[in-house]
Amino acid sequence: MSLSGLLGGGVCEGGGVTAAQRPVRVVLADDESLVLDGLTAVLEPHPDIDVVGHACDGDALLALVYEQYPDVVLLDVRMPGMDGLTALRWLPAIPPPYCAVLTTFDLDSYVDEALRAGAHGFLLKDTAPAVLANAVRDLAAGGAVIDPRIAARLLPRLRTLPVSRGFEELSQREREVLMLLGQGASNATIGRELAISESTVKGHVTHVLVKLAVENRVQAALIAKRLRESER
Repeated sequence: MSLSGLLGGGVCEGGGVTAAQRPVRVVLADDESLVLDGLTAVLEPHPDIDVVGHACDGDALLALVYEQYPDVVLLDVRMPGMDGLTALRWLPAIPPPYCAVLTTFDLDSYVDEALRAGAHGFLLKDTAPAVLANAVRDLAAGGAVIDPRIAARLLPRLRTLPVSRGFEELSQREREVLMLLGQGASNATIGRELAISESTVKGHVTHVLVKLAVENRVQAALIAKRLRESER
């Protein structure tokens, strides 16, 4: 499920590759070969998705990413040697690839650490095949994907936290951008909505992230959700 679905908006996009342009290049990382084969069998039948490599640990994943330059990485948390959470911190700071954890372990500590490390999503391995394929497409478009069961736990925790004081430092335009982020709007959609260029939108998004002291659009969108709920 895309984060935009959680927050009540359209597909959350950032400006990455789309299926209309070329197949989405995907790298999978898991220490179980059976899991890798199963995920490949789920994704490869889709003509707009191309699995370009497998990695069995974090070190192999990093080497593969810099060799294949994928659009999307799906990685497990627990792997021998360098684990998935550590590997996230070594991946390029500016995507692609857009990365999502895909694991059986839905511990809150893993979710928090993954998002802080820059993950664009957190999914569970029992995700339905069609949902997983759509999640890959959303990620490739720069979106955020969070399993609804995890989101159901995450949002109540956010409601107990004070809204970031950084919100008061946002300009009116930056607040408008934040609210649209919370609806799952892409940079292009935000630009059309506010009648500004996409490059200007990117600048506003950067300022929003800095002022709110968050690391990615996922966290900013969740703050927007918290703000909307506080106004009800």
